[in-house]
Amino acid sequence: MPGLPADAGRAKAGSIDPAGRTAYIAPMAKREILIIPDKRLRLKSEPIAAIDKSIRALVDDMFETMYEAPGIGLAAIQIGVAKRVVTMDLAKKDEPKAPQVFINPELTWKSEEKATYEEGCLSIPEYYEEVERPTGVKVKFLDLAGKPQEIEARGLLATCLQHEIDHINGVLFIDHISKLKRDMVLKKFKKAQKRGEPVKPLADDKVPSHHIG
Repeated sequence: MPGLPADAGRAKAGSIDPAGRTAYIAPMAKREILIIPDKRLRLKSEPIAAIDKSIRALVDDMFETMYEAPGIGLAAIQIGVAKRVVTMDLAKKDEPKAPQVFINPELTWKSEEKATYEEGCLSIPEYYEEVERPTGVKVKFLDLAGKPQEIEARGLLATCLQHEIDHINGVLFIDHISKLKRDMVLKKFKKAQKRGEPVKPLADDKVPSHHIG
């Protein structure tokens, strides 16, 4: 298991753990991102049995969609595919892309210490809220070659991993806030859906770190 840098616990937007990086492959296709209250976002995703061409194509599409949004993380269920696949890139705007893929990710440890991070979600546009989560986690997963991996993460990477693993379990970040706030958000989006009102595109906010996934 790779060790953590001395300042890992102070990770800020754009910081990254080098474990689990993968090559960026083209061509790709941008997919539509599901928006609440789409019921598919509440599905528990199925594990990947074999990493074949279809899974690699899915990963490529997820990266294209994530970068275009823009966001720093995306779960397959957010584009309507109930598979346990997560893509992520925490590189800063002026840094080279650093894509990471997590297949069948599973939390194996959470720190007792917690921290608060303002989270946003590509499936809940224009809404941000502070969420408290463990500052450190350990996650086991498969890479694109099908090899078992395990990383220990802190800071932003730990937050993003927990956020995305929540997605593949049918959990949204608003489930971690008060019921009053959650009900207000859901009511707002249900009204917009009923009226057929378009949701303001996230592309209007060009800061990817605002949109974890």
